[in-house]
Amino acid sequence: MRLFTALWPSDEAVRHLAATVDRLHPDRVAEATAGLRKFRFTPSSRWHLTLRFHGDDADEQRVTDRLDQRVAELLETDPASPRLRLAGAGTFRGVLWVGVEPETGSDDAALHALVRAAGGDPRGYTAHLTIARWPAGRADRELLPGLLAGYTGPWWRPRDLTVVRSDLQEGGREYRTVHRVAVTRETPG
Repeated sequence: MRLFTALWPSDEAVRHLAATVDRLHPDRVAEATAGLRKFRFTPSSRWHLTLRFHGDDADEQRVTDRLDQRVAELLETDPASPRLRLAGAGTFRGVLWVGVEPETGSDDAALHALVRAAGGDPRGYTAHLTIARWPAGRADRELLPGLLAGYTGPWWRPRDLTVVRSDLQEGGREYRTVHRVAVTRETPG
């Protein structure tokens, strides 16, 4: 079992990116992924931003209690969640990702506050959504991310953070939400 805290994009943001990925020309994808063994796009139902990976042996109750406390403290000072959009693309070793762009400096600060609430370190944090993986081979540093380099999705605001349990099953990893905490307070008017 692995445990991580995640932020899930809006349904609209996921649909928009999924439609863009579906429209990628197969020849361009084949050229960009040449030499990458077992390249595969991640199902859109699994697209999320990991704010903190807690590890394989994390205490689930301790993680959820701490998250509840930190988010409650955060909401006392700032009841609004950041306005974000998915934009641009890049690669890490074995991963093609789409970036996350805050609308304003205060949205960027709010995103970093959510990373801290999840127990992560916002210094050096690169907000991203993994859309493809491959276990072996080197990706062209420009060609593969170039498939989505100009991508810009719709704006959205996260409504909650989730603690997710990732279990290794015969067919791969299975995600199960074990805890959810709202990251915004609805204000009247």
